[in-house]
Amino acid sequence: MGETTDSGLPRVIAIAWGTHAAPQRGPSRGLTHEKIVERAVQIADEDGLAAVTMQRLAESLGFTTMSLYRYVANKDELLMLMAGSEALMPPRGKPAADWRERLRAWADGLRATYQAHPWMLEIVRGPVSVLLPGSVEIVDRGLEAVDGLDLDDQERIGIILAITSYVSAFAILERDLAGQEDLEFGPEAMSELGEVITPRQFPFAAPLFLSGGYVGGPVTEETLGVEFEYEFGLDLLIQGLAARQAARGEG
Repeated sequence: MGETTDSGLPRVIAIAWGTHAAPQRGPSRGLTHEKIVERAVQIADEDGLAAVTMQRLAESLGFTTMSLYRYVANKDELLMLMAGSEALMPPRGKPAADWRERLRAWADGLRATYQAHPWMLEIVRGPVSVLLPGSVEIVDRGLEAVDGLDLDDQERIGIILAITSYVSAFAILERDLAGQEDLEFGPEAMSELGEVITPRQFPFAAPLFLSGGYVGGPVTEETLGVEFEYEFGLDLLIQGLAARQAARGEG
């Protein structure tokens, strides 16, 4: 869990919420936790998470690395503060009247956050990270989306986990696909694949593979990315919740 405050609260949580007092002595006057996190996020956005080192961060802020350690105990604490920053989320818009639209807007906002800051997907989440401002903000927006539905607390938490896990999985896929060329095979290549991906061995997958419907078919604007798959899966989740609510109402 790392260092804790006198009250027993993990230090990183106290820092993130501003209840942990900044150092008052030493040569690092003018340095704040907010400035450190903001600059670290900028570096990660520009050059990736691996580029965020304590030395580079300190130099970019005009301070020594030792000065930085007076504010953040180590890089793990810094990464957690970065991922838990409330500033990463897009501004809240006016909530829609229909809960389905609110749920979709919440999911899309989270997806946009991951697209803007893909390094977030590399940071391990856990019991401490869910109590950071950014995580609480995500949960609050999700609960707002399903407000008014007939759900108990455990079911609301289940929806939060289901949607956030779904969105992050697609965000990871989009991150991994970025910059990679789409495969487009000619007749000879498809014929060669047909010798190993056979309907006899793969009776259900082979027809889809060999038609080019899965990979290797003509590359068009419609086949680029995973937009259709993302929307389709999110529709299934929302429709499933709607059906469950309808059944509960009838019951």
